[in-house]
Amino acid sequence: MVEIAAQADSAEAGRQLDTPVAGHTADWLSPDVLGGLVRVADGAIVLATGLATAALAHEDPARHPLLPWVLTSGLLLALPLCQLAGTYADRHRLDAGAQAARAAIGWAGAVAVLLALVAATPTAPPLPPGWLQAWALAGGAGLVGYRLVLARWIARWKREGRLGRNIVVVGAGELGQRFVDEVRRRDRTVRLIGLFDDRRDRVPEFVGGYPVLGTLDDLLVFARRHRIDEVVVALPWSAEGRLLACLKKLRALPCDVRLCTDLIGFHLPNRGLGEIAGLPVLHVFERPMSGAALLVKTVEDRLLAALALLFTAPLALAIALAIKLTSPGPVLCRQRRGGFNGEVFEVLKFRTMRAEACDVGTEAGLGHTKKGDPRVTPIGRWLRRTSLDELPQLLNVLRGDMSLVGPRPHAVAHDDRYAEAIDRYLARHRVKPGITGLAQISGCRGEVRSLAEMQRRVELDLHYIQNWSLRLDLKILWRTLLHGLRDPRAY
Repeated sequence: MVEIAAQADSAEAGRQLDTPVAGHTADWLSPDVLGGLVRVADGAIVLATGLATAALAHEDPARHPLLPWVLTSGLLLALPLCQLAGTYADRHRLDAGAQAARAAIGWAGAVAVLLALVAATPTAPPLPPGWLQAWALAGGAGLVGYRLVLARWIARWKREGRLGRNIVVVGAGELGQRFVDEVRRRDRTVRLIGLFDDRRDRVPEFVGGYPVLGTLDDLLVFARRHRIDEVVVALPWSAEGRLLACLKKLRALPCDVRLCTDLIGFHLPNRGLGEIAGLPVLHVFERPMSGAALLVKTVEDRLLAALALLFTAPLALAIALAIKLTSPGPVLCRQRRGGFNGEVFEVLKFRTMRAEACDVGTEAGLGHTKKGDPRVTPIGRWLRRTSLDELPQLLNVLRGDMSLVGPRPHAVAHDDRYAEAIDRYLARHRVKPGITGLAQISGCRGEVRSLAEMQRRVELDLHYIQNWSLRLDLKILWRTLLHGLRDPRAY
């Protein structure tokens, strides 16, 4: 029976491996974000039903001396009491009945407190007859009905994998086998995809019914075709050299990396502990942006890019006309660049070089544009100096290839070259590349004259990734607007 179950698990894992995930960016719909959105929806339902029932009673809350106070109190009471009732707990979200009952209990408690407060102030102006009772019924119906719909949405999202976490294990030796066995025993809902191990000749083909899919290099390729949320490194901590070499490769992946605990002989600093299925794991690298941060970043990019396109449309048309009239060839230039998770995409720019030389050099890895480069047209030189050649990249942002702020994307050949020469260079790919970034506003633009200059850019990019905030993005955008039009090093 155990063998049959293992074979079934293997077949299921194989089917998952054969289905590439559409889109490789991290999904912002995390359990934490979902909990916040549910709270916002609850507040909106409570407030909307209160205003609607007041309107049906022909009362204007702005003119009634007590209605605004009662509405505000009801809103402030409902959310904490629903929290105490457990309606926001992850374990209850799939149970529609439990969700509805807990929401009803929380709202009933809020209404009871409101009634007690109104009764305790007999000198206050009277509320509209029957309004509080109507609000209690309408609010309760809204909260309960929303929970019933939400449970169905969550069930569908879970089936689509949006609320689950895809996990792979590095290490199919004794520690990896014990980890897989314990996860299977404690929590069968954890989505283990498979295992990877450089010592293929020393490990079995299957561990606990899950396939050993390849080596660590195979994992880096696999991560570009499949969505991976978490990598658990299950290597003996006493094998310090092997472990450090493994972590050096894994830090380029845009996902969470955890260490399965084995404290013997391990000397890396502790980054904090987490758990999977109740098993302790050590946090090594955190995904730079996920959940609420990813949602904020996405809204920021799409909203500001759309506004920027709208306001710069006349300027963009004038530039396009000038390019067309002053040199033969297309208006836009498409260049292949390394993007999020190392994926290659086409970045859009206004053409600043002669048409026959537009993609020569950067595509072939022959070097950055230099001062006085003969390939650059007269109007192209002005566009580069003012950074206006990058206006079309707002379309890349709307398409999801880039962000407004992030590490600047480099040619694929340059990525390959610098990845070998500069430690942590590939960690720049853990977020989407940007039109501007911390390195650009810090003077690191234009021609790269030495490896040390590129090292400085990488350090600034990694500092941005590790310290991202909306405030930092807005600061970089503001400084780009102030100084981006007068940079003498942009050739």
